Amino acid sequence: MSKKLLVVAGGIIAVAAMVTGLGVRADEFTKEDVDRYQDEFMSVVEKGRALWGSPDLGTNGVACGQCHPNAANTHPETYPKFQKQLGRVVAFREMVNWCLQNPLEGQPLGLDDPDLVAMEAYATWERRGVELAPGKH
Repeated sequence: MSKKLLVVAGGIIAVAAMVTGLGVRADEFTKEDVDRYQDEFMSVVEKGRALWGSPDLGTNGVACGQCHPNAANTHPETYPKFQKQLGRVVAFREMVNWCLQNPLEGQPLGLDDPDLVAMEAYATWERRGVELAPGKH
């Protein structure tokens, strides 16, 4: 083993020992962490709520909320599931994109687009407390 590699390995071991010695665990959060995470999540939910009600995602003046007020009848807790319109098993965000393209006559969003993530967060938040049921129709 080269001297440089030994130094790097030693540094990694030292950092690991220091972290372990401090008792820090990746799954431990402070109240401040949880509050910050919840605030961040709710800001994304609010963005999703605004997008859900916006006719700007399509070209015909229709908004998701016109057919699905408060994300009603979207059932994000049942995804992934077979979706007849797409002819295959899809994630909820793919169904949102189908709606953007078809009823709204707009463009699909990238699957990692923050707007699509926000819309998914909003619809899922509206269904909070409902048991997960992937594949249910």
